[in-house]
Amino acid sequence: MQYKQLLPLALASVAFAQTPSLNDALGSQNSTLSSLNAILESNPQLATSFNNLKNVTILAPSNDALNALVKDNDTATALANSGYLQALLSYHVLNGTYHNTSFSNESVFIHTTLTNSTYTNVTDGQVVEARLNDNNVTFFSALKQNASIITPNVNFTGGTIHIIDSLLSLPLNVTDTLSNSNLTAAEGAINTANLTDSIIDVHNVTIFAPNNDAFDAIGSIVSNLTSDQLISIVGYHVINGSINYSTDLKNSTLTTANGVNITITVENGTIYANSAKVTVPDILLSNGVVHVIDQVLNPNNTSAAPDTTATSATPAFSDASSGTAGVPFTSGVTTPTTTFPAATSAGGPDSSSSSSGAAMPMRTGAVGAAALFGGAAVIVNL
Repeated sequence: MQYKQLLPLALASVAFAQTPSLNDALGSQNSTLSSLNAILESNPQLATSFNNLKNVTILAPSNDALNALVKDNDTATALANSGYLQALLSYHVLNGTYHNTSFSNESVFIHTTLTNSTYTNVTDGQVVEARLNDNNVTFFSALKQNASIITPNVNFTGGTIHIIDSLLSLPLNVTDTLSNSNLTAAEGAINTANLTDSIIDVHNVTIFAPNNDAFDAIGSIVSNLTSDQLISIVGYHVINGSINYSTDLKNSTLTTANGVNITITVENGTIYANSAKVTVPDILLSNGVVHVIDQVLNPNNTSAAPDTTATSATPAFSDASSGTAGVPFTSGVTTPTTTFPAATSAGGPDSSSSSSGAAMPMRTGAVGAAALFGGAAVIVNL
């Protein structure tokens, strides 16, 4: 009996002894991770903090990911900042051990060790979206940019490592997110209502952002809106104090910033806010999430409901039509010069041009390994 009790303990001890440390696990993949290893070697404090991690999943950018050059001075400047680099590396560490078989076609939103309030205002740390995409595990970060696993399940004593083919990007504030997602009318409406700062400062927020086509469809009434009416309309698209990712949106009601409820309906996997369809879910924000919708919500028409049999949705503003002065609220709003995945599918007139440049100030992008290593030398502990 005693031998039977001791045998599992002995086997467990052998198994533990065979699980490498983080240093050894990363070293075993040096042909792919030599750039990351060089960062850790240049900063013993950082290496020690990584080795002390427990029950985590590290998304380790490959050499190609770290060495991809972007000729952008702002990006290089950001990556040379020790606080930014610390935040970036923290965002690549998931809380919990997730092997590649843990993921399915349904998105999960996993908290990371990024909790620095300079870069995130999300309870329990900023998240990464993960799901299967074309049968490969893919992680989505700012502006729906994605990185896929190229080598899974490099186990170490504190969890597991997945080597990924691109750097994750830190989620941006609401202004930069809407701008780079080509949701320029929504950005302009928030600015016009003088609500930008209050939304940026909110801890945990969900925004239903109408695309540019949606704002264009009510262009005829925009000039007649009073300041209070515009504030009420904008507030009707914002949920304060609660982050509702797509997986959290069920048949229910949510109370908006102006105190009026919107009704969430899920029909055959499609999500509606009142009668507006969510066309692009889960664009991550530094303090929450944005869902793109195809109509402007009307706080005076809270009974608007989806008609899934109609060829086109019944507008929430029944007396509105397209105006003659172009898309409302876009005058003076900066047009994005880079097309990100979020903008590609956000809807509305797209005047942005494709570019390999980075969306700043929070977009990570990539710079030459030498510049990255130089900044990494001054990183403090996570």
